[in-house]
Amino acid sequence: MGMDVTNIALRRNEGWMRTSQPSTKFHAVEQLCKLRECEQVAAVCFRIRGGAIEFLLVRTRGGRWIFPKGNAEPALTHAQAAALEAFEEAGVHGRMEEACFIRYTRRKHDARSSSIRSAANQVTVNAHLCEVLRTEAPQERGRNPAWFSSEKAKKRLAEGRSSDYGAELSSVIDHAVGRIRGRSVPFATPSKGCNSLAPTE
Repeated sequence: MGMDVTNIALRRNEGWMRTSQPSTKFHAVEQLCKLRECEQVAAVCFRIRGGAIEFLLVRTRGGRWIFPKGNAEPALTHAQAAALEAFEEAGVHGRMEEACFIRYTRRKHDARSSSIRSAANQVTVNAHLCEVLRTEAPQERGRNPAWFSSEKAKKRLAEGRSSDYGAELSSVIDHAVGRIRGRSVPFATPSKGCNSLAPTE
């Protein structure tokens, strides 16, 4: 990633917790590489306009629409890593839920494998809700972030993908809508950047 993640601040209520302190726990390099390959995080970014929920999607390098996402980072929580992806890929400033609200499986195509459903070709993606306050030009080129209604977002996510994978991504939108509408407590006070906030359930 292009950002210096050592100075990321995690806001919890009125206090700040920084990740700049060195960790005393060590991991073998091969374990860290394996973690990055089998687990990812996604930022399901939304806003409410005129009572309707809209979702922010970005383009993949192949031209398909997807949530801002990337590899899990050993030095960060999943929510912090998702916040970085939202900022880098979509230029998002907002509020990120600390807790993952749903997990889905991304399937990788591998010419050496006879089946895309093999374990080696599956990546678990931990999705976090992010309420968008404002956006700026993303750091990564070619992402072309755009807003869609929930129904249009599901259609865009299904384009160019298998029916199973499209249905799985559609389910992420449905779960997000249900969670947003079912919240009895609003997100915490906003601050600059996309922060990882403690869940309000």
